[in-house]
Amino acid sequence: QVQLVESGGGLVQAGGSLRLSCAASGRTLSIHTMAWFRQSPGKEREFVAAINWSGTTTSYADSVRGRFTISRDNAKNTVYLQMNVLKPEDTGVYFCARHRDPFVNYNLEQGPSPFDSWGQGTQVTVSS
Repeated sequence: QVQLVESGGGLVQAGGSLRLSCAASGRTLSIHTMAWFRQSPGKEREFVAAINWSGTTTSYADSVRGRFTISRDNAKNTVYLQMNVLKPEDTGVYFCARHRDPFVNYNLEQGPSPFDSWGQGTQVTVSS
């Protein structure tokens, strides 16, 4: 069983930056695609970004492309989300998740269903 712990959230003004971290314990992340999702009150959980096991392939939601960057350090068993030029609509709880199958790329059309391990989330609030 893998445990995922997110950190780095907080309150920031529009235009600012935050860097989220997702640290794993119990199992290695190095053979799994990882992703970040977010959820705002009254809304469904939505995809933000994903990175494959080797870090060679990334994907982003249209709403964050060009502003957010997902990366990973397999030696540290950690995944990151660098968020720049933050907007009020980026406000929400950010979750990291591990794909259930090793060495499988993520298909955005699948939504959150391929991910079987989730962190508890970290709150990001962007004020206008």
